[in-house]
Amino acid sequence: MQPDQLTLYGSFTSSSSYKPMLYLALARLPFSFRTVNLKNGVQKQPDYLAINRYGQVPALRHRGLTIVQSNVILDYLARTTGHFAGATEQEQWTAREWLSWEADNITNVAKVRHYSRFRAVDPAVMDYFRPLAEAAVARVDEALAGRDWLVGDGPTIADIGCWGRMVFMAEGGLEIERWPNVHAWSRRLAAMPGFALPYALIPKKDTEVVPA
Repeated sequence: MQPDQLTLYGSFTSSSSYKPMLYLALARLPFSFRTVNLKNGVQKQPDYLAINRYGQVPALRHRGLTIVQSNVILDYLARTTGHFAGATEQEQWTAREWLSWEADNITNVAKVRHYSRFRAVDPAVMDYFRPLAEAAVARVDEALAGRDWLVGDGPTIADIGCWGRMVFMAEGGLEIERWPNVHAWSRRLAAMPGFALPYALIPKKDTEVVPA
């Protein structure tokens, strides 16, 4: 492995993996992708636990460092590569605030999707998490009123991190059309060069990604 080579470990079913993958695609950066088969439990095997002690995806290796947790990876990539960081110091901190807020709130969208598609739970569990997920999307919708992006005049890691977690919302029965500002924002993101949705973007096997 070359010291400056970006190597991302992830899974094509994971919104957490999608966030840094989308960053790299939009930044048009070459990287190596190493798939971690969650269905087969690869994330809990010793070889992978040596990379990510939490037994989760994603993980990033770069310049001798190992970075885990999707939003920490986004922050690291923005600091290291200079893309989508925010134009001013205030914007940079505000973008990170959004990532922290996302981890507490938009993660409920991922839970609703997970319980809808991958794991059956008592209806009372969904009755608890669905309003939290809807409130999180509504908060993003409100923040986007009258503006194109969450922070400043251009896309930042705030947009990538929040959208990257929300991307599977329809799989949890949350139809994006209910939130017009979020819907328009998603179309702006989709118009960016390099953008793709998770199942089209994230490989199912190890590969080298070199943007055209």
